[in-house]
Amino acid sequence: MAFTFAQRIGLHTPSTAISPNLAWGERLVSLSLGTKITAAGIASIFSSPVRGLVEAATGGYLLFRGITGVCPVYKSIGINKTPSSIHITHVVNVNKPKQEVYRFWRKLENLPLFMKHLASVVEKDAKNSYWVARVPGNLAKIGWEAQITRDEPGKLISWKSLKESTVDNEGHVSFSDAPAGKGTVINVVIAYKSPIAGTGEGLAKLFTPVFEKMIRNDIKNFKTYIEGGKVLI
Repeated sequence: MAFTFAQRIGLHTPSTAISPNLAWGERLVSLSLGTKITAAGIASIFSSPVRGLVEAATGGYLLFRGITGVCPVYKSIGINKTPSSIHITHVVNVNKPKQEVYRFWRKLENLPLFMKHLASVVEKDAKNSYWVARVPGNLAKIGWEAQITRDEPGKLISWKSLKESTVDNEGHVSFSDAPAGKGTVINVVIAYKSPIAGTGEGLAKLFTPVFEKMIRNDIKNFKTYIEGGKVLI
């Protein structure tokens, strides 16, 4: 019996097709990104064959996701629908004085120094800032406006994206003295939620499992970064 390409790679059997596991917002983004990346790969196939083939393969995979609504990776790890939000809580104990740690976090432009999922943070004034995050694989960047909602020097900082932003992001960081004077205990809470509608929804949801892992690693890396004496205050 002859099998189609989709059957050979395990996407459906001759008798039963696997149902889509992607929302329409994500499918549209996959189609858009897939078209751009495939075109770029074809254009560079002669000047840079390896890069061209990798881009063409990546674009083809994204096009497949968009056209069929099926993501083999999600199915392999048991995800039936793309998660719409992530919520991360992490506690870090660093060997630095509380005020120093607070001042570092309060200067939001310092965050991309250790948070690799952030491309940049630009402080527009004492409360307002503009954030840009990287989609895993550097396939795209997402930007949004945010505002400091609570600031207690030496104790805590809270921020939240503005209502009209393309990404719903909020965070809360509290600082307290560690027992026996051994540095500072930092309690970090960061949440990302998909916007209500539009292209941004797909971008925010496209690589959520990987994006969540990136953020967790970024928070863990803070201890190494600040204790390494690289802090710019």
